[in-house]
Amino acid sequence: MSGGGPRQGTIVDRRPSGGGPSGALGSYIIRDDEDKRYYGFDYRQIVTEGFRTVRTGERVRFHVSAESPDRAEFVIRLDQPEAAEYYG
Repeated sequence: MSGGGPRQGTIVDRRPSGGGPSGALGSYIIRDDEDKRYYGFDYRQIVTEGFRTVRTGERVRFHVSAESPDRAEFVIRLDQPEAAEYYG
């Protein structure tokens, strides 16, 4: 169960953790549009089909975790990039 309804914000940072098979896993930071607080999350919280990733500057919708109020969960990208721009 999440802590409150959906929020919107912008991805402001990505911090590599060195995990995963390629050493490229990391955590992300969202700045909430309304309360200006920062919330962290990792790729497991990204809700999408296929490859779970976001980029700095992207706008997202998310919920604040009820168990950990400084963490985001159920992160959904609002602005989908063009395929050529993203994968090119």
